[in-house]
Amino acid sequence: MNGPTVWTAIMADPTVPIDRDVLAMVVADQRQWTRRWLYPPARIVSRVAVWLIRVVKALLPWTFSAHTTMDRLCVWFLRRFVSPRAGELLIRHFLIETNLLAFIARNSAVTGVTEPVLRPTTLAGLGNSAVIEHDVNVYDVLIALGAGRRGPRGPLDFSMLAVPPVDASPGLRRLLRLDIQTALCLMNIPFALCLTREEYRRAVHSMRLDESLMTVLAELTGDDTFLRWRPGGVVVRVDSGLDVPRAVYEHAVVHEYAHARLVNLAAGDPA
Repeated sequence: MNGPTVWTAIMADPTVPIDRDVLAMVVADQRQWTRRWLYPPARIVSRVAVWLIRVVKALLPWTFSAHTTMDRLCVWFLRRFVSPRAGELLIRHFLIETNLLAFIARNSAVTGVTEPVLRPTTLAGLGNSAVIEHDVNVYDVLIALGAGRRGPRGPLDFSMLAVPPVDASPGLRRLLRLDIQTALCLMNIPFALCLTREEYRRAVHSMRLDESLMTVLAELTGDDTFLRWRPGGVVVRVDSGLDVPRAVYEHAVVHEYAHARLVNLAAGDPA
């Protein structure tokens, strides 16, 4: 018996607030052959490799990091082995998260909260310590919210939510065109290798802070819809056994949900 496909249901689901053009990219990315055939083994390889790296680093008597090498390797990998669509989705996540943090910083009325300015629009823009800055920005905003003095709030400012055009070098010849989930599995290996143990732990834990970000957004806007997208768990628990590539993917989706909700609120659409 024929029936609707999973992809048709995802695209039509009224509870998924993402812009339909962006959602179409997400669906197309998941329908790639690499997602079906390469992602399962890549996920296993990634977890084993990262576990071994972390064990070795724990035994070393010194701290090791190679930020420049990580940046160059990841940008090269994105340009040569990752599909332009997946690259665009990754760049877009950096922009979306910065917009969310900027919204919180600007509307919190708390002294000392600085708006992040990390807005890469190209694959090359993901170098220059952008990955580290991306994670640190979340901590900086939340720490400043807790340490600053709250003043009177004015009307909500949504002016920072625009997403600039993204160039993921679609005309560049690639040796392979991986989907974003397979790419995240493989990129997790140099992240674990080139970051210090504390930096990697901080990066992993930053995704658990979505619990806090969604709560802050709900408080600022008075809209409990944001609370539905909290990942669950408690932010005071540091989890060393997290499936990092999967967590990154779901973290990016949650941010797309929250950003789309803010855009709707800015347009005066309460639905």
